[in-house]
Amino acid sequence: MDKYAVIGHPISHSQSPRIHTLFAQQTGQVMTYEAILAPLTEFRQTVESFRAHGGRGMSVTVPFKEEAYRMATRLSDRAQAAGAVNTLIFEEGGILGENTDGAGLVRDITQNLSRTITGRRILLVGAGGAARGVILPLLNMKPSELVITNRTAPKAEALARTFGIESCPMDALFLSPRAFDLVINATSSGLSEAALDLPDSVFAPGCLAYDMMYGRLTPFMAQAHAAHARVADGLGMLVEQASEAFFLWRGVRPVSEPVLAALKGTS
Repeated sequence: MDKYAVIGHPISHSQSPRIHTLFAQQTGQVMTYEAILAPLTEFRQTVESFRAHGGRGMSVTVPFKEEAYRMATRLSDRAQAAGAVNTLIFEEGGILGENTDGAGLVRDITQNLSRTITGRRILLVGAGGAARGVILPLLNMKPSELVITNRTAPKAEALARTFGIESCPMDALFLSPRAFDLVINATSSGLSEAALDLPDSVFAPGCLAYDMMYGRLTPFMAQAHAAHARVADGLGMLVEQASEAFFLWRGVRPVSEPVLAALKGTS
């Protein structure tokens, strides 16, 4: 039986085994998918052991995405742009590193949330790995503008230069108000319940405010809701990036809606 797994540290919280098990049942794929806790200093050894015992591919979560990038012998364009790998595909003689996070975000927004990205104004909040991983897929959708802002302005400026797009200091958004159709929080502020220093004016009428965090109402989401924006969390992104990985491994694209509903407890 073909074997797959998610590797991380910690890993007990991961929803990936449930998601991929549901995908396999839905599509009739004969496979197993487990969660593997890797010691922080033994990522490479753990991956190599899993592969040696018949593993076909792995999902990679924190804190190993950059190490997976370095371990891959071949990288997709998306992984190269992201500077990180969240999906490993074991090939004869090598390992293909992929990054499905951006594709998952785009599919969640355009399909599950029925929002158009093409021709829209986007504000991306954050300049870390989560932000970097979604910029190229967002740009491929041809928004009218994609602007990066971050608490530390130089980080946003450096990332913007890499992709040839605009950065804007957070305080400048107060001084010269700008409105956006889509505001994406790619920071980890929700983990600490910290509010982002954003003016309500960034949320244009009908704006979608999207937080990559899931499972909680973050201060960003609360602010956006109070500003009359539509609010969404990152659970759909989690399912859709997994769907993309499943497709890369198995050549079959599962239907995400029933799996997303199951995770939400609605079925």
